[in-house]
Amino acid sequence: EVQFVESGGGLVQAGGSLRLSCTASGVTFGDYAMGWFRQAPGKEREGVSCISASDGSTTYSDPAKGRFTVSSDGAKNTMYLQIDNLKPEDTAVYYCAANLLRRRCNDRYILHEYAYWGQGTQVTVSS
Repeated sequence: EVQFVESGGGLVQAGGSLRLSCTASGVTFGDYAMGWFRQAPGKEREGVSCISASDGSTTYSDPAKGRFTVSSDGAKNTMYLQIDNLKPEDTAVYYCAANLLRRRCNDRYILHEYAYWGQGTQVTVSS
């Protein structure tokens, strides 16, 4: 059974940092491009970042550029999302998922290309 588990969220003040983790079981990170998404209350789920399985290249959505850093540890089958200088608008549930169609990321975060969604981890940023 494939399972992704996100962790590392919490309540932080604006300007703080968090490192989110996504640990996979039943699937190998090297098989798929992996994405981070987030969903704020009342809003659609949006792509945040992606890391390629083919060459480790990364992409970021415009709101994530400059403050978010995605990385992965193949030995631990875990992907990370470092978020610095957190802003109240970063408040959302953050999810990870595998892109079953691609091993290399592009700058489009098409939800139906992704599967094995985890339960998410809540990030709340206070002003």
